Amino acid sequence: MIETPPLVDQYCNGFLRTELGLGTFEAQLIRSAGPPAAGTTFFDTQSGFAVRRWCPPLLGLEPHATPARYLARRRELGAAESARRLLRGSGVAAYVLDTGAAADLTGPKELALAADAEAFEAVRLESLAEQVADTSGTVAAFLANLAEAVHHAATGAAAFTCAVAFGGAAAGPEPAPPGPGEVRGAAGRWLARRPRGGAVGDPVLLRHLLWSAVATGLPLQLHTGAADPEPLTEFVRATARHGVRLVLIGGYPYHRHTAQLAAAFPHVHADVGAALGQTGARAAAVLGELMELAPFGKLMFSSGGRHLPELHAVGALVFREALGRVLCGWVGEGSWSWRDAERVAAMVAAGNARRVYRLDAP
Repeated sequence: MIETPPLVDQYCNGFLRTELGLGTFEAQLIRSAGPPAAGTTFFDTQSGFAVRRWCPPLLGLEPHATPARYLARRRELGAAESARRLLRGSGVAAYVLDTGAAADLTGPKELALAADAEAFEAVRLESLAEQVADTSGTVAAFLANLAEAVHHAATGAAAFTCAVAFGGAAAGPEPAPPGPGEVRGAAGRWLARRPRGGAVGDPVLLRHLLWSAVATGLPLQLHTGAADPEPLTEFVRATARHGVRLVLIGGYPYHRHTAQLAAAFPHVHADVGAALGQTGARAAAVLGELMELAPFGKLMFSSGGRHLPELHAVGALVFREALGRVLCGWVGEGSWSWRDAERVAAMVAAGNARRVYRLDAP
C-alpha cells in the first residue's frame, strides 16, 4: 500500500455547526438548484454513496449504513462531536480555507480546533470588496479602501480566491487589467445599484479584483468549469510574467484542460481533489486522467468540502484510496518503483501545497 504523509487540504469551506435533519443534510450533498426527482434522494449520487461508505465507520457504524441510521447516530453524538470524529479520522494536517461563503460556517480557528490541525485563510476577493463597500461612502473612497484591504489581506493570508467560475462573469473582453476609468465607472454603477450586502457581479470590477490580487504575488485560486476554455487560457497567458502562482480549482468534467494548462505554464497548478469527491467510486479513473497530463509537482489535493464535515472527510479518504489504486497499479505492472510512487504520493498529498502556499515559512 502507498504511504502518504498527513494531507494538506488546499481548498475547502467551513462546515455548518447545527444539527441537521434528513432533508437538510441531503440537500448539502451535491450542488443543485432544486430538490431531487420525485421518489428519490440525493443520497442516490456518487457523493451520497461515498458518504455512506466512508463516514459511518468514523462514527462507530458499519460501512454503508442507511441514511436514517447514520443521521440517528450523528444526532446521538451531537454535531460538534461528529465533526470532530469525521475530521480527525480523515488524516488531514492542514487546511486552506475559503472564508467568503455567505452561510454561517466555521472559520479557520474553529476548523483547526475540531480537526486538531492547522488552518490557513484563502481570502475571497468578492467578499472583501463587499465588506469594503459597506463602509465606503464614495467611489473614490471605495477604490482607495479596496486597494488597502487587498494589500493588508495579502500580509496574513495563504491565498486569494475568486468564487466565480472562470469563463463566466469574471472573464472580461480583454485578458488585461481594466483601465482606471473603466474601474471607476464599474465601481460607480455597482455601488449605485447595490443593496447593502449585494454581491459583486460586474465583470470589469471582477477583473480589477483579480489583477489586484495578481499584483500582490500571493497564490490565486481560480474556479474553473466553463465549457468555453478560452477566457481561462488567455488569463493564464496574460499572468505568466507576473510572478503569481495560479491554482485551478474544480472544473470537472473539464479537468483535463486544467491539467494541460498546468503542464504548459510554469506558474499554473491543478487541483485534484474536488472532482474525486463528486465521482466517488470512479475517482481513481478521474485521478488517472489528471496524472496522465500534468507534471506531478503541479498537482495538489483538496477535499472541496463545504457545509458538511462529511464532505471534508470523504474528499480526503476517497483521494487516498484513488491515489493508492492508481499508483499501485503502475507499480504492479512494472512501470514505476515503490520508491517513486511514494515520493510522488507525498508531493500530491501535501508537499506541493506546502511549497506553493509557503505553509512552513517562519
